[in-house]
Amino acid sequence: MVVARLEPGDVGEDEAARRLAQALAGDHIRVEAPFTGRANLFASISGVLVVDVAAIDAINAPDERITAATLIPFKPVVEGEMVGTVKIIPFAVEAAALSAALARCGHGLRVAPFMPHRVAVISTLLPGLKAATIEKTLRVTEDRLTPLGSSLVAQAQVAHESGALARAIQDLEQAADMLIIFGASAISDRLDVIPAAVNAAGGSVTQLGMPVDPGNLLLLGRTSHGVPILGAPGCARSPRENGFDFVLQRLLAGINVTAADIRSMGAGGLLMEIISRPQPRAGGRPDV
Repeated sequence: MVVARLEPGDVGEDEAARRLAQALAGDHIRVEAPFTGRANLFASISGVLVVDVAAIDAINAPDERITAATLIPFKPVVEGEMVGTVKIIPFAVEAAALSAALARCGHGLRVAPFMPHRVAVISTLLPGLKAATIEKTLRVTEDRLTPLGSSLVAQAQVAHESGALARAIQDLEQAADMLIIFGASAISDRLDVIPAAVNAAGGSVTQLGMPVDPGNLLLLGRTSHGVPILGAPGCARSPRENGFDFVLQRLLAGINVTAADIRSMGAGGLLMEIISRPQPRAGGRPDV
């Protein structure tokens, strides 16, 4: 038999874990009853996990006896999924040590729920772009949106020319909560067709390019009415995870995405190589 005698002022492992987990739990987070010094946290709704990384680091850094761990920030989660855990290593900790950890909880973690969005897709056309490619792209896009509670409500096909695209943006921006543009040709710079069309329609480009591969050639902007615009990289025509998903999921959960947010995605932004790519990363510049 192992026996531990608590000293005056000590807080038992289960109670300490419960208090810390409750302090970390934000919106749409459920805390399970503690056991052996561990309290687990679960999502009570589907959405995107938002973590105060600085707070988690601040809890873990000063005292090896008190630990907190979460899933990767901004990971999409489903209802009932375990998103974090608190573990008290010894049988008890001093009340002062626990109080110090509680004071460092910051905003803890929460789930930003997915909210229904009406999404419109605009495809630009060039000779050689097959109708089957556009049809597949629409199916893949619907398959991305449906599990997140959103729907494809309109689609348009226009010439790969800034004037035609600008008119399509203006036509659809009041009928949708988000616009996704699939270009017949990849965006090369801010003077290219898609960013030029966004500006011509009265909108603005927030960010062109992202440090996620596949997904480098993504554009994020807004229309004159504030509707988010995603200029999709070519890899978004595939159902495989890519940088497009990182931004789309946040937007559908009502999380504002800034240029700084996108530029901070480089650590962990190198995703699995797609062997079938015409130009693998190791051999040249991919069209993504």
